[in-house]
Amino acid sequence: MSVKYIEDEKKFILETENSCYVMQILYGRFPVHLYYGAKTDLSGMNYVNPYKSFSPYFESYGTEYSPDVGMSEYSYFGCGDFRITPLRIQNKNGDSVTHFTYRSHRIFDGRREIDGLPFASADKSTQTLELTLEDSVSGCEMQLYYTVFEKENVISRYVRIENKSGSDVKIEKLMSLMLDLPSCEYDMISLYGAHNAERSFQRVPLFHGVQSVMSRRGASSHQYNPFIALCSKGAAERSGDVYGFNFVYSGDFLDEVEVDQTCGTRVQIGLGSENFTWLLESGQSFISPEAVMTYSSCGLGGMSSNFHRFVRKHILPPEPFERRPVVLNTWEACYFNIDEKEMLRFAKSAADAGIDMLVMDDGWFGARNNDRAGLGDWYANAEKFKNGLKSFADNVKAYGIKFGIWIEPEMVNPDSDLYRAHPDWCIQCRGRESMLSRNQLVLDMSNPKVLKYLKDSFAKAFDGVGIDYFKWDMNRHMSQVGSPALAPERQGETSYRYMLGVYDLYRWFAEHFPDAMIENCSGGGGRYDLGMMKYSTQIWTSDNTWPKKRMKIQYSSTLAYPTCVMSCHVSNPKNICENPDELRYRWHVALNGALGYEMHLPNASDAIKSTVKEQVEKYREYEHLILKGEFHRILSPFDSNYYAYYFTDSDYAEFLLSFEQSYGESPVRLALALPEADIGAMYRDTVSGQVFEGSALAKGITVKTSERDPYSVMWHFVKEK
Repeated sequence: MSVKYIEDEKKFILETENSCYVMQILYGRFPVHLYYGAKTDLSGMNYVNPYKSFSPYFESYGTEYSPDVGMSEYSYFGCGDFRITPLRIQNKNGDSVTHFTYRSHRIFDGRREIDGLPFASADKSTQTLELTLEDSVSGCEMQLYYTVFEKENVISRYVRIENKSGSDVKIEKLMSLMLDLPSCEYDMISLYGAHNAERSFQRVPLFHGVQSVMSRRGASSHQYNPFIALCSKGAAERSGDVYGFNFVYSGDFLDEVEVDQTCGTRVQIGLGSENFTWLLESGQSFISPEAVMTYSSCGLGGMSSNFHRFVRKHILPPEPFERRPVVLNTWEACYFNIDEKEMLRFAKSAADAGIDMLVMDDGWFGARNNDRAGLGDWYANAEKFKNGLKSFADNVKAYGIKFGIWIEPEMVNPDSDLYRAHPDWCIQCRGRESMLSRNQLVLDMSNPKVLKYLKDSFAKAFDGVGIDYFKWDMNRHMSQVGSPALAPERQGETSYRYMLGVYDLYRWFAEHFPDAMIENCSGGGGRYDLGMMKYSTQIWTSDNTWPKKRMKIQYSSTLAYPTCVMSCHVSNPKNICENPDELRYRWHVALNGALGYEMHLPNASDAIKSTVKEQVEKYREYEHLILKGEFHRILSPFDSNYYAYYFTDSDYAEFLLSFEQSYGESPVRLALALPEADIGAMYRDTVSGQVFEGSALAKGITVKTSERDPYSVMWHFVKEK
């Protein structure tokens, strides 16, 4: 049992393989938090209230309990807790004070599904604790859910609110997860950035007051990722306490961390309040998106391993093909200048190089000859594809490869048949002049008419066409957020309802085209989150394919997300690079994830074509490690001029070790250790043919940095029988 209840102590214990979470029902009314961390002796563990003068308390309990200073499971706005609080509901009296108290609980196998939203799937060992609480004044009932994924050391949190008051209430703020910790001696890790510079690593000490990471852009965004972590001051890759948090959602979010007057720390993850309100009518319920948390005593690497296993097993969709395809994407080589004749040249060159799939990017539909027209008109351009998409796709597949296509369902150009017919189908605020971004507007995905149009359009365009892969893009953020389809009192629901519509369309694609895979993209990595991963086999990591920049983007991405999600391309769009060492370096960097190519392969030299073919063949030797193996970081490109990491299988019989250097420097020697290597065995490096003792690999193989710019080296160690 991963969830236990001790009746005489009114305690709940949630256990994973390597962590323990403890709460207690105080005075039969108040769920209070006791502990989250490594497994420990729980005897004698009870609630302690560090009362401070000026802290409110209930007369019947005295200063032994004050919401303002103790560790709570979930707190409420205006209830005497002056810290950040996860819930604010405006009730029938007009105020926004709530205070929910414990009524009952149940423990059950599996989990509660969240209608309309992505969530982690359960397995046979998954258990859930449901706490039911009530607030007699607002007339609302609340369930707090704790779902335990034992093997992955992950606990998920989500909230359900039901209005039983007989009148409307308005949810003004809602967070899925709140965690109180008794210390503030942590560093906070977050991933900030911009388009072409996603997920830059940031580690800063906690300070008194509130630190937050958020998006108000209608997407999880390039600028801030929903993942955060708190780690002990000396925590490194393999040592130290680390708490990781993430959100299974792709729209606006808020991560809040506060250090309070007792030097405790509160963490909250959820929808926040800036772009979210919800009018909850009597008899209706609302359930929040899912947030997840993990604890590791084995440093950043331990936290990452927990999340990697969790995402692969409980978030990602099933692999649609026996083997993940290596793709040749046309965007960087062609932009909008495509037609059937040119695309078939790409298909032939892809097949000749052993590449599995041609992905035809933007420019195939409507009047799409540039980025100023055509979005929303989802039918093949008759001048470019005179015999239609089906005939073209059949001709591509005649070369023995798969066919993929680019779409951007959520957007519309003002210069389009769709916009001219339905200008009211866009996100907009009444009376305000619309604002463009990248020459486009955002379709109102909260409007059922828009969803019906898109489903009908894509069914008409793609039914009967042999499409194996959709690259789903989303190339602007939301401003002036409002919906002509919603009543004035529901305008605050627009952004959330938009995401419900997006997820509905993703599910429709998965059901309507069950044999195709989806690669998510938002100007690269602008929606690199667990919500998108529920429907996407992989995500285009960044529009920035320059390998020196990609090293940092890919390093940070691995903190929270497995490498099998990263779509990593060797980029040489104009075939400028002919240097074999440079091409090998670009390939080495791309081998941090699922391999693909961005280049004009038909116009490439025989040397480039030969190199690409060799690279694809070699990747096939390693892909089982890259997509399914354990991943470990050694050197961070944020700390040095290098990025070093390795993959290994579960038996530690095979290692793929990579060292990548950004810029040339005076040579120094570095030791790259593989601690899992069998010290009594011998390992052969299939790249060089050399044989190494396992003890030497465990201690550290020596690499000498280079004066060359750039420089990389890779080893593939296989245990000899």
